[in-house]
Amino acid sequence: MTLLDRLFNGDRLALARVITWLENDPDRRERLMSVLFSRTGKARRIGVTGPPGAGKSTLIDRLIVRFRLQGFTVGAVAVDPTSPFTGGALLGDRLRMQSLWSDPDVFIRSLADRNHAGGLSPATADVMTALEAAGKQVILVETVGVGQTTLDIADLADTTMVVLTPESGDSVQAMKAGLMEVADILVVNKDDRTGASHFASELRNVLEMRHNESGWRPPVLRASARDDTGIEAVYEQLNTHLAFLSQSDRLYQRRLRQSRAAITRALSEEMRRKVVSHPDYDTLIDGLCVSVARREKTPQDAARTVMARTA
Repeated sequence: MTLLDRLFNGDRLALARVITWLENDPDRRERLMSVLFSRTGKARRIGVTGPPGAGKSTLIDRLIVRFRLQGFTVGAVAVDPTSPFTGGALLGDRLRMQSLWSDPDVFIRSLADRNHAGGLSPATADVMTALEAAGKQVILVETVGVGQTTLDIADLADTTMVVLTPESGDSVQAMKAGLMEVADILVVNKDDRTGASHFASELRNVLEMRHNESGWRPPVLRASARDDTGIEAVYEQLNTHLAFLSQSDRLYQRRLRQSRAAITRALSEEMRRKVVSHPDYDTLIDGLCVSVARREKTPQDAARTVMARTA
């Protein structure tokens, strides 16, 4: 039996090996994706983002328990900051998702963000594909907690949940952040802290003034993941949002948007790989660096020169 056959049969070790290849071996990744991708497209994809310390990992852990109680198989991806020493993930998020660590139908993986902007790892989308091909029906992705810039998750998830705390700051300022614009569900976590009720009310007031073309009004929920309170309401809203997307062709339209983003990412990667692999690349770049340092060329001019000479 091949490694992929084992993966399709739910072998966790095979899945772990395939994910490692997807992260670290570009040649194998392309071959693997040509087989894995056709087996996907039906799993629920839920993104969880928000500032550092908001309790995203613990909230995901509680949600995994709910999904398992309903019989769903679950995959979770926790994107951690890159270690400055090893280049790997610090695994802090995965350590907080341990309620069902021994459940064979739950697979949790940490990924290093590799200093990638957007709060995700470059391999996140491919890893989600592997999880679904291995039979996971629900896939949850936690972004790095870096605030307003974690927007890439909206191009991967069917439902994007933003987790905040009472200390997250002025709600009007928060709503101006791009991060808030992608929220399908807002959760004020650590509900036991002072100011939680007031902060949630402010968020609701701001949402009332905001026009939403999709027809979906993001709910503002209060929860305490540590105490496992309010999680049922979050779980129910995830299902309500899925039902909303399933009406008409909303889910299909969202998947089209995801596909466009995936093609754009692949195109960018392919162009970069083609340019960097050109035999004259290093010599050309060295010369252009001198020109840019002397202010004889702008970086944009230099980039266009590289593209023209390596095409």
